[in-house]
Amino acid sequence: MTQSPRRKALIIGAGVGGLAAAAALRGVGVEVQVFERAPELRPGTTAVSLMCNAVLALRSLDIDIAPGLEKRGAVFDELKFLTRRGRPIRALPFREISERLGASNYAVHRADLQQTLLDALGDGNVIELGAAAAEFVSGEDGVEVTFEDGRTASGDVLIGADGFNSAIRRQVAGADEPRPGNYACWLATVPFTHPRMSKGYAAHYWGRGQRFGLADIGHGRAYWWATKNVPPGASGHLRRGKEGLAGLFAGWADEVREAIRTTPEESIVHITAQDRPFLQRWGTGRTTLLGDAAHPMLVSLGQGAALAIEDAVVLAQHLRATADPVAALRGYEDERRPRTEGLVAAARALSETEQLEGFRPALARDLYFRFVPLSKLTSQNEAVLTWPPLG
Repeated sequence: MTQSPRRKALIIGAGVGGLAAAAALRGVGVEVQVFERAPELRPGTTAVSLMCNAVLALRSLDIDIAPGLEKRGAVFDELKFLTRRGRPIRALPFREISERLGASNYAVHRADLQQTLLDALGDGNVIELGAAAAEFVSGEDGVEVTFEDGRTASGDVLIGADGFNSAIRRQVAGADEPRPGNYACWLATVPFTHPRMSKGYAAHYWGRGQRFGLADIGHGRAYWWATKNVPPGASGHLRRGKEGLAGLFAGWADEVREAIRTTPEESIVHITAQDRPFLQRWGTGRTTLLGDAAHPMLVSLGQGAALAIEDAVVLAQHLRATADPVAALRGYEDERRPRTEGLVAAARALSETEQLEGFRPALARDLYFRFVPLSKLTSQNEAVLTWPPLG
């Protein structure tokens, strides 16, 4: 390994991927400047699962976010799969996998994850708000970004971590149409307790063409999400308020109905379930992409945040090890494509299975998942959660 000269990285986007990249790059001696289009850091009102592969990846750079996650979020040792009425289908014992791998899995509010990553970064002064990237020019000696208000910034490399609708991606690869997930999704976090919700509770409830997720995210709060199949391409147009959602989930388990009932109308967020066709070329010259800007995915695997953090770590490793920044960026992309492409496809396949609507297909799904050998499910999950990735 060679020690590269000090460089400056421009990071577009201050979400999970952008903040993780800033922390990881600073950890290997790269100067960073983060540009966020919003006028303030707004992590949103929802939550995420942050799986142990993300924790292990950052730990490989001597960045340990576990204490912050344990203080702010909730460890989940088991993921329950239940019928719509709350009857058991299967439980996945994540604690055993975590103990073997050496890190826990967390359910955490986005604001708490953001603060944990800011703590790891250690210097909020490197973040410039109200800076919406418009275009970039990559040359032999560096890269320059122009922002919508006319400002410019120059550095040695540019990292597009600006999310699903990335401006940097559009210039790298051209415009591409989102690929619909064909279901609507609602999300909320709310102060919530229920007799069936123990500490670290995490459960998915499966119906026919509908799902509901419920998780403890610490400090007396719960995160829930709900889905409903819609015609192709219509997930962004189906709008239902709290009363409509309560009707969709009438007859479901008591904790599901109670979670919806106790959530204020204004706290329910509607999102479009979508990803994009996998992009084979993430960068050009001194520019690359990271996280959702590179490989947006459906949420069924709960790996979106973790993969963005993995990207950040691998990018930092390549920039530390390779003197030529262009070669470092291409090496990062080559290393990350196989794993991210496989998991984007796996998330879509799992999503389609979980959203099965016909009586017989849904019954077959539940029976398969109930009786498939636990060793097979454990092996599949451990392969995803292991860091560094297997083979």
